[in-house]
Amino acid sequence: MAYLDTGRGRVYYEHHAGEKLPVLLIHAWAMSTRVWDSTLSALQEAGHSVVAFDHRGCSQSDKDFDDFSIGAVAGDAVAICDGLGLEKVAVNGWSLGGAVATEVAHRIGGRCAGLILTCGASPRYTQAEGFPHGGTADDVRATVAAIRPDRASFFHGISRAVCARPVGEAVLDWMWSVFMEAAPGADRTLGELATIDQRDILAALDVPLLSIVGSDDVFTPPGIGEFAAQIAKRPRLVRFEDCGHGPMFEEYDRYCAELLGFLARLE
Repeated sequence: MAYLDTGRGRVYYEHHAGEKLPVLLIHAWAMSTRVWDSTLSALQEAGHSVVAFDHRGCSQSDKDFDDFSIGAVAGDAVAICDGLGLEKVAVNGWSLGGAVATEVAHRIGGRCAGLILTCGASPRYTQAEGFPHGGTADDVRATVAAIRPDRASFFHGISRAVCARPVGEAVLDWMWSVFMEAAPGADRTLGELATIDQRDILAALDVPLLSIVGSDDVFTPPGIGEFAAQIAKRPRLVRFEDCGHGPMFEEYDRYCAELLGFLARLE
């Protein structure tokens, strides 16, 4: 167990040693490092070093930060990588974690070996000129407002909408329990998806990109990940048919195969 001391609060992280290229895993909004446990096992078995952390306000990280922005979360990730002395790292972000991952890749520059967007909310999450994908900024704001009156019921419903394929009640209940560890401050991180625009950043990244989308994803429409692959310099797009927002849960074997195959081409 380790913590990054930001000077304004602590961020929980894990570093699992390995001989191969380190992989930084960035979880979705209001979740935790634990959502990566099965993926982490596959990466470790393949020999990779793995780093994962809890966003500000989530799980084992402190809940009373002043700044919960996507940029602040990305800054924590960069500081963790710097503290570990990682010269090269592949960055994998799920959902909102995709926006964090793109910002991390931008900040570390040539130290980024590759970027993976797992149903990632990048380069945008809402519609804009030249970007017809996703919902509207008002939709995001309405979602944030809907959380406040009854967080338990809200997260219960969200946990049951993540996957399009049956994954079992135990998995759904587990996801609900993870969501319930997130503090209200983390809602401000979600709120930033209303306006964040990373199109220029993503288009400028000269790193291999793996964009994984689920055809039945109700949180990050596949058009977002497809757009990311269209503007990236060195893209690979993988579409999981009949899959929702959690390919690592819904199609674990294929997800790991795609991820490990991509990483093998980076070394």
